[in-house]
Amino acid sequence: MTVTYLKSAKPDAERAEDDARVRATVEATLADIESRGDAAVRELSEKFDGFSRPSFRLTDSEIEAAMQKVSTRDMADIRFAQTQIRRFAEAQRATMTDLEVETLPGIVLGHRNIPVQSVGCYVPGGKFPMVASAHMSVLTASVAGVPRIVASAPPVKGEPHPAIVAAMKEGGAHEIYVLGGIQAVGAMALGTETIEPVHMLVGPGNAFVAEAKRQLYGRVGIDLFAGPTETMVIADETVDAELCATDLLGQAEHGYNSPACMITNSRPLAEATLAEIDRLLAILPTAETAAASWRDYGEMILCDDHDAMLRVANEKAYEHVQVMTDRDDWYLENMHSYGALFLGPRTNVANGDKVIGTNHTLPTKKAGRYTGGLWVGKFLKTHSYQRITSDAAAADMAAYGSRLCMLEGFVGHAEQCNIRLRRYGGRNVPFGTAAD
Repeated sequence: MTVTYLKSAKPDAERAEDDARVRATVEATLADIESRGDAAVRELSEKFDGFSRPSFRLTDSEIEAAMQKVSTRDMADIRFAQTQIRRFAEAQRATMTDLEVETLPGIVLGHRNIPVQSVGCYVPGGKFPMVASAHMSVLTASVAGVPRIVASAPPVKGEPHPAIVAAMKEGGAHEIYVLGGIQAVGAMALGTETIEPVHMLVGPGNAFVAEAKRQLYGRVGIDLFAGPTETMVIADETVDAELCATDLLGQAEHGYNSPACMITNSRPLAEATLAEIDRLLAILPTAETAAASWRDYGEMILCDDHDAMLRVANEKAYEHVQVMTDRDDWYLENMHSYGALFLGPRTNVANGDKVIGTNHTLPTKKAGRYTGGLWVGKFLKTHSYQRITSDAAAADMAAYGSRLCMLEGFVGHAEQCNIRLRRYGGRNVPFGTAAD
């Protein structure tokens, strides 16, 4: 199967250099936040956002004042989107049931789905105020039943962004902070004199935010590695170049390092799409960003057939995968590594980003090989339990346990079983030996 790159992205070695610079910056910044707390957070906010105030947490009256600035139409749209997202999250939650089963007479095993007790939700707001990210994190955590939901977003033009604040409050946030970047996720995860640390961090962000989450993992839980957005278009001759180019640039405008890739088995479509991208970049208001992403991270890949297209798509494991072919359901059945699929020309990634109801916080940098995106289940921990309800069951299980522990050389473990065999089974097992 022949695979031809009509356009390639920058080499992996150059990307690795970029990653190394980000990694070093984040490590030093997190260490500073951990050491100096609020003072470090304030300096970072002043440096990167030109913003400072006595407390970065919004009061109830400030939240209300911000929400009053949101137009009636915008508020209605926010509520419509949150209704869609809530409905899907509630349906997903309903699939996660507690379990209890008697595997043998007197042996009861089970599990419970318990919400994470506190979550920090980061909402990006650099080049673009990501209102929808509040729905995806705050609201989904609320559906899961998280009792403390902290939300943070950077200031926009020197003040809290009204629509982001509204989305956070409507979604169910208990604390809202005006902080961005590493200082936001660092403060929420590590805690400061005025910010109580959370148990888990969620939400997308730029390369620095994503790296901060990676470095903080273990101190806190994270949803997934959600770095700069990625989009892939899988297309054949059933669609046209304008649609393909629009879908590629629609995500490339996120930032200067947002990969956009197209895989096709049609050379005419590939060449026409490359030309259409040039045409659109001449008129797109966000062309400066989109052009940089396409120049450095854009790829056009020509394959012999759909089998080759599928293989390349699964290998790349992109975040967003728009499928527009004569066999969309075949891709649904056979794709195994991706963030989310967008099937057919009627839907698009922007629908998923903003309103349709699925979550837009998705795995990047090939993380789709081992995890899906943020969903209500990410906020729930499945904890098991066991119970033995009869002496006969206790003795029977203890005999097996005793022998299996001694098989591994764990005498102390074996005695945990033996003492119960003596008490509940009436069997005099010599100390430190395996049961008969």
